[in-house]
Amino acid sequence: MSISRVVEYAFFFVILAGAGYLVWQVLSPFVTALALSVIIVTICYPLYERIQARVYKRNKSLAAGLTTLIVVLIVVLPLVLISSLFVKELVSFYQTLGAGQELTIEKYVLSLESGIQMYLPGFELNLTEQIRQSAEWLARNIGAIFAGTVSTIFMVLISLIGSFYFFRDGREFLKIAIKISPLPDNDDEIIFSRLAKAVRSVATGTVLVSLIQGVLAAVGFAIFGIDRAVLWGAVGAILAMIPGFGTLAVMVPGIIFLSLTGTPTAAIGLTIWAVVTVIVVDNILGPQLMSRGNNLHPFIMLTSVLGGISTFGPIGFIVGPVIVTLFIVLLEVYNQYIAKDKKKSK
Repeated sequence: MSISRVVEYAFFFVILAGAGYLVWQVLSPFVTALALSVIIVTICYPLYERIQARVYKRNKSLAAGLTTLIVVLIVVLPLVLISSLFVKELVSFYQTLGAGQELTIEKYVLSLESGIQMYLPGFELNLTEQIRQSAEWLARNIGAIFAGTVSTIFMVLISLIGSFYFFRDGREFLKIAIKISPLPDNDDEIIFSRLAKAVRSVATGTVLVSLIQGVLAAVGFAIFGIDRAVLWGAVGAILAMIPGFGTLAVMVPGIIFLSLTGTPTAAIGLTIWAVVTVIVVDNILGPQLMSRGNNLHPFIMLTSVLGGISTFGPIGFIVGPVIVTLFIVLLEVYNQYIAKDKKKSK
């Protein structure tokens, strides 16, 4: 290769790198919103195809608009409602702690401490103060995640607009990405296919099942008179991602609490509610949703959800697992196809 040709290539790639850097600076504030748009479209694209087959002249814009509207009504609005209730309870809980008011559970904890001290004189666990400090830490840290309400709403709006265009023009964007990629087209198609399957599995399997379990736990707490039902439901949704825990990790303490407070009827009712919801979710709903593809290991799922929320805010509960899924899928594709092809060529 001549020196002039090398200079041309170097000049071109320097300009390309500079332009790419500037594009990243322009688009980086919206990366989370665009990632959420891609996730929404990946999950709901089969729905878009069904709607397109039924609209007038298979109009792409009309089908994309209807699909986006359905996503707003079925997914976005319920999540916004749940999030607003959660933040409201969290703020109220924090204000109660800040005012120094006594929590309902404190007197029962004090009774438990007194019972232990009868058998172990001098034993000082100070459970009340530990509960208060833990609750304050939880309220401060989780509250900070939802502090940017305006920015979160703006990001959701951008993601919905992006979803509309990705529904309508997604196939064209995908073809362009395959052409640009230096990998063989066959490998690109395998990667996109595996990733789409994994994203749907994570979203409709682990995350959706955990959210359903959390909502059912919150409804049970509200029906049978436990304060902060939405807050405990959110905790239950997170614990549902831990193998062997599930929402029973918050519902069993709730049943014990109702028994200690002298409301055995409510305790029996919550017990029946817990058993029924566990049977329905674990044996009917869960297997149906989780059978759509391979799921992440529960521990990886939990850490990716928590890390996603910490990094991307409220919408990180789905963005985090998808990013981890993308990495795992790329490793699997490399191991199954690209690495094997290299061995064969040798």
